[in-house]
Amino acid sequence: MKNSFKFFSLLIVLAFLISACGTEKSEPTAVAAEAVNSGGGGKLVEYTLKTALIDGGMAYLGVGGDIDGVKNPTLSASVGDTVKITLISGNGIEHDIAFPDFNAQSEHVIEEGSQTSFEFTVDKPGNFTYVCTIPGHKEAGMSGRFEVTGNLASGSDSTTTPMDMSNHSASNASGPVVVNNPLETGADIVRDPTEIPAPITRREPETVRIDLETIEIEGQLADGTTYKYWTFNGKVPGPFYRVRVGDTIEVHLKNLTNSTMAHSVDFHAVTGPGGGAVMTQTPPGQETSFTAKAIRPGLFVYHCATPMVAQHIANGMYGLILVEPEEGLPPVDREFYVMQGEVYTNEAFGSTGLLTENIQALLDENPEYLVFNGAVGGLTEQKPLTANVGETVRIFFGVGGPNFTSSFHVIGEIFDRVYDQASLTSPPLTNVQTVSVPPGGATMVEFGLEVPGNYLLVDHALSRMQRGLSGYLIVEGPENPEIINGTITPGSGH
Repeated sequence: MKNSFKFFSLLIVLAFLISACGTEKSEPTAVAAEAVNSGGGGKLVEYTLKTALIDGGMAYLGVGGDIDGVKNPTLSASVGDTVKITLISGNGIEHDIAFPDFNAQSEHVIEEGSQTSFEFTVDKPGNFTYVCTIPGHKEAGMSGRFEVTGNLASGSDSTTTPMDMSNHSASNASGPVVVNNPLETGADIVRDPTEIPAPITRREPETVRIDLETIEIEGQLADGTTYKYWTFNGKVPGPFYRVRVGDTIEVHLKNLTNSTMAHSVDFHAVTGPGGGAVMTQTPPGQETSFTAKAIRPGLFVYHCATPMVAQHIANGMYGLILVEPEEGLPPVDREFYVMQGEVYTNEAFGSTGLLTENIQALLDENPEYLVFNGAVGGLTEQKPLTANVGETVRIFFGVGGPNFTSSFHVIGEIFDRVYDQASLTSPPLTNVQTVSVPPGGATMVEFGLEVPGNYLLVDHALSRMQRGLSGYLIVEGPENPEIINGTITPGSGH
């Protein structure tokens, strides 16, 4: 009896040791944990992975055995094995893991420390991949190798149909469609172009607190069309901030608890690594902060810089901050805040209902929508710019992008002054028709109003008007026949 007990105890210890070292760092040669399957003599191969943010990207980290701490470790098995995957959330961001070639996918994990497990049977040899299917996460780094050795059973074919990944790269060739909730209007996410702090009159530096709240919200993209925006403070673009050179900005970034993503902020006005982004990678339900001195005057873009950065920007996470020079800016009668962005959807332009993001189109730089201040009609039907004859106006214009350069133009006006590339310390250009603004860049234009009417704000790559990119400057006041005189004819594109 004693010898039997010792033998049984030894078996338990050996089983434990085998199960603890069932994976490997980078080569597929390590022996995996084994147990006879109930159905066919294969092994049970177990792996545990933990989600993480690493080196500015996303990844899976191995947990236990030879893969412990390895980024996106190579996993291995043999034909006939049953593979058990356990996924642990290590960062409070929504993730999953899928083996598309085996039609196997986990449930989503969100809350830090939460976990899920699933099993699938390996039925064909070859080199495959495992990925996170949350849009943008694979491109941000969440992908690894899965290597299967062995041969198909005699007389059998692989019965696994690869997962349909079309939700993430669907073609729009079929034209507009009606999708979910066609009558849903969604929240108003359009930033009013007049929401600008007053010019700074003080001449001594101060500490200026900036409070940003990252809000994921279903908003109105067009009439009858909604989209899941990611925003700063619930609008696109984010708030316009105004400080003075020499000021210290104290940035507080809060990510709402119901967010599905981590978010951050990179201020182009900040000198230092990441423009503050390395200090503000903020999981849902948490808050981060940093301080920085505004040492250079100018008009600067800020945006989210959490991987995949282009995805966060395209979903609406961009804005402008003005750092006034010591002497301030020349006075004008009206100031406006306008930013250009792109929206990438699986559904064609003009579709109704809740549209979904298309990561492949984003990577291909092929947007369905181009917009001012977040939405089609945002600065035409909803919140046009308004002014009066005889006034001077200033437009703070930026491009969130993330990909397209804008040829900013106001049809029927000439810019009296253009602060090229938003340089406020260089002499302005004068009498300019169109100004080029790159993604992540800005400009400041000023002009007087001599004639009443509706003036169109456009990107002079005018095909983009057909995808939503236009705004109105509505000018009221007396006619001025000395400047222009004639009878309006129907049919103008302006």
